[in-house]
Amino acid sequence: MEKRELLYEGKAKRVYRTDDPESLIVSYKDDATAFNGLKKGRIAGKGAVNNQMSNRLMRYLEENGVPTHFIAELNERETLVKRVSVIPLEVIVRNIAAGSFSKRYGVEEGVVLDCPTFEFSYKNDALGDPLLNTSHALALNLAAPEELTVIRTLALRVNELLRTFWAGCGITLVDFKLEFGRLRNGSIVLADEISPDTCRLWDSGTQEKLDKDRFRQDLGRVEEAYAEVMRRMTEHDA
Repeated sequence: MEKRELLYEGKAKRVYRTDDPESLIVSYKDDATAFNGLKKGRIAGKGAVNNQMSNRLMRYLEENGVPTHFIAELNERETLVKRVSVIPLEVIVRNIAAGSFSKRYGVEEGVVLDCPTFEFSYKNDALGDPLLNTSHALALNLAAPEELTVIRTLALRVNELLRTFWAGCGITLVDFKLEFGRLRNGSIVLADEISPDTCRLWDSGTQEKLDKDRFRQDLGRVEEAYAEVMRRMTEHDA
């Protein structure tokens, strides 16, 4: 597959056209941002970890009935994906109180929620990615009612599968963010990535944070945390 001109560059990835109009190449960067881009930095090796980890998890989800944009891993930093029209919704699933949920609702970090919570936010940096409910999403014409139903169903299924996978690695899945897109035929698939950038991952025994919160909160040993998650995944697959 021939990589052509740069189509888009975001905070953590570059997206390139290919000689196939229905396929794109995603290249992962080591750049790191937090708080809607207000904090910026670099995590050495992050791009390679996130690319390979996300691809492994996308394959796992595909094997268990969740459609994704993944096609093939090209090298440690680049992946071939299906071209999608991204739905401008961030989908957050939470199992344990942390981050903005704890601040918003006054719940102590670490409290296990009685059931997984499901949130939408409007994917719009200029507006600070505000929370949405279903009525807002419909009023803003971000997705059709049946699409929102599919997204919710898939997101909760992803949660079940990822909780099981990470538990096998000695890691607790606290919460995570997903993005979805439409293929040309209109079907909904999981897009973007699944990595320590988009998931809160805690050591199941010590509760040590093994994700981008180490960067957000200046906890140090950020690169080591990403590498540790990758090591555990590799051992899980062995």
